[in-house]
Amino acid sequence: MTTTRIKFCGLTRSEDVAEAVALGVDCIGFVFAKRSPRHLTLDVAQGLRDAVPARVRLVALMMDNPAEEVAAIVSALRPDVLQFHGAEDDAFCRGFGLPYWKAIAMGGDPASALRTLGRWPGADAFLFDGHAAGAQGGSGERFDWTALPATLDRPFWLAGGLDAGNVAQAIAVARPAGVDVSSGIETAPGLKDHARMRAFVDAARGAG
Repeated sequence: MTTTRIKFCGLTRSEDVAEAVALGVDCIGFVFAKRSPRHLTLDVAQGLRDAVPARVRLVALMMDNPAEEVAAIVSALRPDVLQFHGAEDDAFCRGFGLPYWKAIAMGGDPASALRTLGRWPGADAFLFDGHAAGAQGGSGERFDWTALPATLDRPFWLAGGLDAGNVAQAIAVARPAGVDVSSGIETAPGLKDHARMRAFVDAARGAG
């Protein structure tokens, strides 16, 4: 049985990074989308980066950031993956020499959203999120998991409104390669709750 991977996104504090690492999550996400309440400056992100071991993949999340900003983040942080949430095209996303994931906003018309996947042939994976097109991730909005295709030509991650109470059901319905949580493990945007983090990991792992 394949174990569903776990990503904690929107971390802003060293103690939360340490807890995520201790819990054995697969990926940690730093947010550089300007409008996000979880947005990190590069200085803060560099301080947090040192606490992320090589066995945990660091994902840098962008949303229509200028190319020079993305390049600076790549140079300073050496992330493992770039995650794009805006109107970036495939050529832009591929232009930084790293694997990338493309976030797909499923909060409006899921069928229409799924028809756009061919625009990003270079994406290593897709991340299906519950927010509407143009809105921020980390909103805690769910979408209809049954709208996802039964088969896809590459891995996908599931995000949007996940928490310890529903992640097992989400995994059972959607069969994603991984699950991505932000608001579902928080007391406030960017402030993670360690009990909720532990409960989420337990529930996701228990789902197999």
